[in-house]
Amino acid sequence: MKSIWDKRVEPEKNPYFWEEKPQLVEAKKELSGQQNFIVDLFCGCGGFSLGFEWAGFAPVLGIDIHPPSLETFRTNNIHAAVIKGDIRQITSHLLQKAIGERHISLVTAGVPCQGFSLCNRKRYEHDKRNFLFLEFIRCIKILKPDFVLLENVSGLLSTANGAFRKDISLAIKDCGYEVDCRILNALGYGVPQKRLRVFFMGARKGFDIRWPAPSHGPRKIRTVTVWDAIGDLPSIEAGECKQEYDKPPFTEYQKFMRGNCVVLLNHEAPSHPGEVIRKIGNTQPGKPIYPKFPQRIRLNPAEPSPTQVSGGIRPQYQFGHPTQPRGLSIRERCRIQSFPDNFEVQGGIVQGRVQTGNAVPPLLARAIAKQIIGSLRNEKSTEETLPKQASQMELW
Repeated sequence: MKSIWDKRVEPEKNPYFWEEKPQLVEAKKELSGQQNFIVDLFCGCGGFSLGFEWAGFAPVLGIDIHPPSLETFRTNNIHAAVIKGDIRQITSHLLQKAIGERHISLVTAGVPCQGFSLCNRKRYEHDKRNFLFLEFIRCIKILKPDFVLLENVSGLLSTANGAFRKDISLAIKDCGYEVDCRILNALGYGVPQKRLRVFFMGARKGFDIRWPAPSHGPRKIRTVTVWDAIGDLPSIEAGECKQEYDKPPFTEYQKFMRGNCVVLLNHEAPSHPGEVIRKIGNTQPGKPIYPKFPQRIRLNPAEPSPTQVSGGIRPQYQFGHPTQPRGLSIRERCRIQSFPDNFEVQGGIVQGRVQTGNAVPPLLARAIAKQIIGSLRNEKSTEETLPKQASQMELW
């Protein structure tokens, strides 16, 4: 019998994946006027779309195979249609039908990253998920946007001795774009999380590729810690849910996350056996809860969070709360990813954890979006930007 860690064994599928024919679901509300429209491939719950909407883009289509993610996307993007299904089965006709006569300014894609992830014990260059970027290329050939943006884990750059980096860059270039690749750390853009991701940006002739310089860090704005992000949320026990705030925000980040919200959404703690509650409670903040899994820590309130991941399809928690003996609520995970409190996650705790772990942090997306929309408008950048060929060391 083969071990589940054998690379020849197919990864376990999320049972929620849509296996039937792709379905187009129209937007809840019609979007009118000329805008910078964005199509979000592998959209998940919509981190890219939210961040780009904050910067002035208008999401008009999200595509994903995970129905709970699409339900979250539709809840928070009432002007966008969605296509539910395997992107490999989505025809050019269906894609064109979904966008109508609109000119698309940008296509984004958070291509599935599990095959490249350094957290994946079955990391394998021939993993089928690694080749879904070819569907991204197929779609941009159909949609012909002004800009394209592909995101993945930083491990993509080292997989197959860098072959994927080269192949992706060449494929985008062959579609008529100037291309640049960059590693960005979400921590440097106001996100309370150390999250390194690689981005490939392509621009049509006449548009500049611009990368945002970090706004937070040494000699800049102080980086946001876990407690800066979640310290105002009500205390809850394992399995408990609260829907009302019980204290005022005490950091600028908390004020931004709350906005004008009155009802507290998605603040329910995972249910744990007594043994797990005791393990978390007896663990010092910043230290591993389980010796065999050093990445499963109890968060340090005075530090940014490590990278949040989806954690596969099992209902385990990832991080322990820094002051309470339990795993994080989905609202706390949203805060650490920079999703505001009016962003409602559908599908329950387990699927909510999958969605938040897979998402692009909206604040990081917004920083990139500001540079792209400035280029689209032929505006001179008013913010500090990184030179196109900046070294990785400059990106801390």
